[in-house]
Amino acid sequence: MIFGRSERGKSPVEPVTLKILVAGGFGVGKTTLVGAVSEIRPLRTEELLTEAGRPVDDISGVEGKHTTTVAMDFGRITLREDLVLYLFGTPGQERFWFMWDELSEGALGAVVLVDTRRLEDCFAAVDYFERRSIPFVVAVNCFEGAARYPAESVRQALDLDDDVPVLLCDAREREPVKEVLVGLVRHAMAYAAHHRQAVPG
Repeated sequence: MIFGRSERGKSPVEPVTLKILVAGGFGVGKTTLVGAVSEIRPLRTEELLTEAGRPVDDISGVEGKHTTTVAMDFGRITLREDLVLYLFGTPGQERFWFMWDELSEGALGAVVLVDTRRLEDCFAAVDYFERRSIPFVVAVNCFEGAARYPAESVRQALDLDDDVPVLLCDAREREPVKEVLVGLVRHAMAYAAHHRQAVPG
């Protein structure tokens, strides 16, 4: 095989690269999700939680968490030979939300990761993407010991539109996370096609 060409003598396909955001509340599993699926060593910007941060970092429900993302997590996954996703995990605490505008620039869509034990923590992310017309899916991270709810119950609790996919996953496992990302790409493509049709030609 000649370097840079396929066995049939054709130039290799240049992959399409898409930017995906992974958002949600503090301690919901965003860093874990990116790490579970990334084919490269993820870039992480985690710092230790400190006593000084306790007044502003609500760790209720995640008392065992000792670090926090202060900028972003970054990973990459190749879904097909011609399709590569770049994953950007957003910081969860309110004091870092100013970074979301920059991170969301040019994004195809977003995964909003939720924990049903602290469902209210994802309201800000859902509202953010709805207001900016950025397509998103909701992925329920099925923590051990947490009650399981049907996807439709989660949809109603979050007051989501009918076309927003609600998916169940384990953020520690590669295949379920990959299925969530495939679901987001499909949803974002359908969202874009619908909006193109809605715009008068």
